[in-house]
Amino acid sequence: MAEASRMRLMVDEVRALEDRLREGGGPKRIERQHSQGKLTARERIDLLIDPGGGFLEIGLLLAYDQYDGQAPGVGVVTGIGEVCGRPVVVVANDATVKAGSWWPETIPKKLRAQEIAMRCRVPIIYLVDSAGINLPYQAGVFPGKYGASRLFYYNSIMRHYLDVPQISAVMGPCIAGGAYLPALSDMIVMVDGTSFMGLGGPPFGSLNMPRRLAITPTRRPRSRATAVSISGA
Repeated sequence: MAEASRMRLMVDEVRALEDRLREGGGPKRIERQHSQGKLTARERIDLLIDPGGGFLEIGLLLAYDQYDGQAPGVGVVTGIGEVCGRPVVVVANDATVKAGSWWPETIPKKLRAQEIAMRCRVPIIYLVDSAGINLPYQAGVFPGKYGASRLFYYNSIMRHYLDVPQISAVMGPCIAGGAYLPALSDMIVMVDGTSFMGLGGPPFGSLNMPRRLAITPTRRPRSRATAVSISGA
């Protein structure tokens, strides 16, 4: 009985931890996201996945005990679900966690998602809303064989050799390394008025210029869209 009670206690503790991590940056940052007219990463996934299809999340506990608790889920939600009846891998930046920026542990989490898509030959969907690399930790993001550059290597393998569909929906800022990933996808969808892509951005540029910069609505790229279905083989 004592062992059973201890096990129940441990299970309850893990579930409580998971519930806390799923809140991302917390209620205030979620409210701020909503005030900007945007959904959170998990809300976007809920709308994307087929009703009743379920979503198997991967890597929720990664680095949960690091960075003084400031990096729940290391700023990204990854998992497997069904869209139009077909299994897909989903990678969604959580903008409530340091503006969806990349921590060192964000890289292996995204790589794992890409590897699942490649091994299972299923489409991968990126829901992008990221400020790029978390600059104080950038030294741990790119170096090594399995650093951030491998994400783009996998992008190229999926696109040119494995024929694994890659679809990106840019729903907010998409800066620096965060812009390469959708740029190497097969299809990009951008939300008018809230999304932009670039190697830098107004907030980033303002750090190095005497005047504050703003996003201009002029000269936005436009293209003729073609409906694409991922439900077929």
